[in-house]
Amino acid sequence: MAEQGGEEKTEKATPKKLKDARKEGNIFQSKEVAIAISTIAIFSVLRIYMTTIYGNIVSLFQNSFSYMSTVDEITAETVSNVLLNGFYIMLACTLPIMLIAMVIGILAYGVQTRFLFTMKKLQPKFSKLNPLSGIKNIFSMKSLFEVVKSLIKMVIIIAVIYSQFMGLLEQSLTLMSADLLSAIAIVFDSIYSLGLKLSLAFIVIAVVDFFYQRYDYDKRMKMTKKEVKEEFKQTEGDPQIKGRIRQQQRRMSQARMMQRIPEADVIVRNPTHFAVALAYDPKVSKAPVVVAKGQDFVAARIIEEADKYDIPMIENKPLARSLYKTIPLESEISPEFYTAIAEVLAWVHSLGKLKALQEK
Repeated sequence: MAEQGGEEKTEKATPKKLKDARKEGNIFQSKEVAIAISTIAIFSVLRIYMTTIYGNIVSLFQNSFSYMSTVDEITAETVSNVLLNGFYIMLACTLPIMLIAMVIGILAYGVQTRFLFTMKKLQPKFSKLNPLSGIKNIFSMKSLFEVVKSLIKMVIIIAVIYSQFMGLLEQSLTLMSADLLSAIAIVFDSIYSLGLKLSLAFIVIAVVDFFYQRYDYDKRMKMTKKEVKEEFKQTEGDPQIKGRIRQQQRRMSQARMMQRIPEADVIVRNPTHFAVALAYDPKVSKAPVVVAKGQDFVAARIIEEADKYDIPMIENKPLARSLYKTIPLESEISPEFYTAIAEVLAWVHSLGKLKALQEK
């Protein structure tokens, strides 16, 4: 799928794009899943409720015949009473099934959409009036899939109904010779068999539709590399600006660090690649503290600054490298360095330049 700039949509949709699409009502769902579940629900409830329906219909006929036999003359009012009574009984039979099917259908849609409700899809969009877009949509892969799916559903429904009807024709002699209640029972069994076959067919269609809709949605949500970069800039900030901010923060940190060098008792160096400034005051800390450290250019600046204040410097390559890599700024040295640093401080003390012991 090419963009105006010729760039392909090859990147998976980011969480932000999926979230924004959801706000617009552009979400993944398969209507066939809801239809299949609703169909199964209708005929399952019908199967469970069939005995009650059968009993209500039997009562309807019995009461109607009894009522008709008690009247002397069949009038419009008589017929109206019979029909009204039949309407109430049929409503009592079908309403629970319809309500249950409706609730299950809503749940089937709700589970897929996480019960999203938005009016964005109902808002008019003039872009939809573009004839070129309309023609493109007509001949799209999605439209072709929907047409083929509808044709398959229609063929399946017609084939199942025809098969069931032919089965009833084969039982026509039985229906003609049977009493009314037995005939109703045969018709009910036929309706349930029809529902079962349709449910199985709709399940197969729903599974295929679910995976296709998932594929189509993921494809439509894909992004170009440029879109991903632009989104990253919007959410995380421009990398160049962030880089300049980090650079400025490093400069400020180095400036503060250089201001601490006059407080140092000794500089451990390697000889120019690494430099670590240590300060030790037994009244303030249990162990020497790293007040400044640096590598290459920064190390050279530390050494240059230490020269100004005549701070002792000792060359110890392994120690300087280890202190630089393991001890953060403004942190006491770890116990593993106690012995080595004690020897360094003893050397500084022999020079008479250990500031903490001079009551600095």
